[in-house]
Amino acid sequence: MTARPRSTYRLQIRRSFDLDAAAAVTGYLRDLGVSWAYLSPLLRATEGSDHGYDVVDPTLVDPDRGGGAGLDRFAASARAAGLGILIDTVPNHMGISEPAQNPWWWDVLTHGRGSRYAEAFDIDWDFGGGKVRVPILGGTIDDALPDFVIERQQSQQPSPGDAAPSPGVLRYFEHVLPLAPGSVPAGAELSDIATVRAIVQAQHWEPIFWRREAAELNYRRFFAVTTLAGVRVEVPWVFDETHVEVLRWVRDGIADGLRIDHPDGLLDPGGYLERLAAATGGAYVLVEKILEHGEELPGWWQTDGTTGYDALAEFDRVLIDPAGEARLGVLDAALRGGAAPDYHEVIHDTKRMIADTIQGAEIARLVRALSEHSVGESEAVVEPVETTRDALAELLACFPVYRSYLPAGRAHLDEAAAAASLRRPDLADEISRLAPVLADPLTEVARRFQQTTGPVMAKGVEDTAFYRYTRLGSLTEVGGDPSVFALPVDGFHTAQAMRQASWPFAMTTLSTHDTKRGEDVRARLDVLAEVPERWADVLTSLRARASSGDGPFDSLLYQAAIGAWPISRERLHAYAEKASREAATSTGWWDPDPDFEAGMHAVVDAMFDDASVAALIADFVAEIEQPGWSNALSAKALQLTAPGIPDVYQGSELWETSLVDPDNRRPVDFVERARMLSAIDDGFPRGELPAVDASAAAKLLVTSRALRLRRDRPELFTRYRPMTAVGEASDHVIAFDRGGAVTVATRLPVGLAARGGWGDTVLLRPRGETVDALTGRRVEAPSVPLAELLRTYPVALLIPAGPDS
Repeated sequence: MTARPRSTYRLQIRRSFDLDAAAAVTGYLRDLGVSWAYLSPLLRATEGSDHGYDVVDPTLVDPDRGGGAGLDRFAASARAAGLGILIDTVPNHMGISEPAQNPWWWDVLTHGRGSRYAEAFDIDWDFGGGKVRVPILGGTIDDALPDFVIERQQSQQPSPGDAAPSPGVLRYFEHVLPLAPGSVPAGAELSDIATVRAIVQAQHWEPIFWRREAAELNYRRFFAVTTLAGVRVEVPWVFDETHVEVLRWVRDGIADGLRIDHPDGLLDPGGYLERLAAATGGAYVLVEKILEHGEELPGWWQTDGTTGYDALAEFDRVLIDPAGEARLGVLDAALRGGAAPDYHEVIHDTKRMIADTIQGAEIARLVRALSEHSVGESEAVVEPVETTRDALAELLACFPVYRSYLPAGRAHLDEAAAAASLRRPDLADEISRLAPVLADPLTEVARRFQQTTGPVMAKGVEDTAFYRYTRLGSLTEVGGDPSVFALPVDGFHTAQAMRQASWPFAMTTLSTHDTKRGEDVRARLDVLAEVPERWADVLTSLRARASSGDGPFDSLLYQAAIGAWPISRERLHAYAEKASREAATSTGWWDPDPDFEAGMHAVVDAMFDDASVAALIADFVAEIEQPGWSNALSAKALQLTAPGIPDVYQGSELWETSLVDPDNRRPVDFVERARMLSAIDDGFPRGELPAVDASAAAKLLVTSRALRLRRDRPELFTRYRPMTAVGEASDHVIAFDRGGAVTVATRLPVGLAARGGWGDTVLLRPRGETVDALTGRRVEAPSVPLAELLRTYPVALLIPAGPDS
């Protein structure tokens, strides 16, 4: 029978927190109540990589992360603590920023099409004239030639298999590339420009100006990251050799389960999961799949579910006041000097921008695939015409989800075709000509189109639109649809019941290494929907004192500061730079606007140096801090006890006030967390937390009690049944029974306080004595006054009373 966790705890493994450091906290994870440790990618990655998603060698554990011996030590420590192990894996791409560190890529650059590994990477050799295009130059090849340095000596770089090492290397600033065998004439003067040109022209790679990559690259990437090359894991031997170490972990009992990164990038995600299930004997497998609002995970996939972004959106939105939507929309319109934008128009435009710019090379490959491989079940031959590229880009901009999975999912293509034809009647004929071929799974263009919709969606929505649509920052989160402002309690119950029935072992989460804001930043920002008039006044006052000149961006920046306050100047400067360049309205990554960015950084400095600005922020934070604390505890209690397998992102058992990565990979003080947990367990009666850190300790109390119950009393979490509250404040409570464990949480705390509290509101429950696992308070009556039950915390966790309760 497949082993499955009851909860997980994500640990970011890197040089500064390696596998031995992780082993040292397994005892703490056990005490916290964790079921499985959940490790970030472990295979050898680019040197210095802090995240591990740029794997360069799939055959060994990264020495910087502790190596194979470190993994063995971690596994032994985890098993001694009673923990299972879930490990993140990266099948879609490999890191190539340092070619010498990646034996496969180095061999391809050395031997070209003749390399054994040429088939492993998704390279369009014909388009490159038999060469791999490498976008490293700062200008033209003629400009770069004087800076090329040829070294004739035998390369000491890795050369896998039986392949001969390259006869030397070319150095261009920090870049090192292999020379092709026979490309260096004996006795040639290697400083002669003509000789250097001839040697470079004899290579299996072509160096190009980095700005040409968007249109002319000839290998598939991860999204738009040229240093991550797509891997053809659908080829049997490529699957086998990229998974040899991962499968050993499962076979040898080191890993109990696997997390699959970015399955949408694969040619055939369903087929990949089927092969993986066969290779692992059906081990527990999760997929990092982002579902759009209302979209369901393919039921035929051999997986236990997603990594939980869909659940995150539910936990956030049930705590947001729908009454704030209109007023925040008015504020947003005023910041823009006109009407508030329609979200779907925003994402269409940002996706179209991505299709026309940084995904240009991928669309060009779709056009080539049409003429080269256009015959399938449809028996249609579609030669490209002048409007083909435009039509493909418009279809990508209108595609409603990350990708479809042919032969299923034709409805998504039909929806995109209808929308694109409505927007661009001039392209309607070409779109109708393309649609049958794009719906035919036997055509190469259809398969590649499915691999292109995801990057356009991710870069256009998560990495651009989310920084432009700034009405309420907590809504612009991975997997969320900001046009869905709030979720009623009935809708929340429906979603949880569906998860319990369909995907009971899917992961749920509040924070990850990819979230745009930590869970407690979002919890505080949710309060803005309850006080929209007050927020409008505060933002107006702040902008009168310090403004970048870009109203929507000012709102985004001040929300980030208020949500994460107190925050360091350095962290906020870093966030401002990334957020403004991602938005690509007033500045950008390729062509930063120095004047705008100087003004933007001046706004950040004003938050610390201008007493009036600092006071406005501090005073407003003081106003919303308590309701934000209530939201944070409610979100945590809901996530940890709702259907699914709850994940705790490292450190988020205390306040998680991170902003976008890499801010959310800052070091975690596990010693402090262990000290606080021990104090809660041993030094203080239930419900009485130490005065110092009492606010954070409350979150640690909720986290530890919920996790321990899920681990030690799983019989209390076997179903989902909504509970009923009646009375004047019943709209402010969310309650459900998981099969013996009853969760009670507060929503809309500002409105609750304004009406004078719970009043006569009671929770209706079956008879029988229960105890609140957070306070030790016993509850016997079938009608429970919420004013008493939630007197200490905004949440309660009722369990059947026992002799030790």
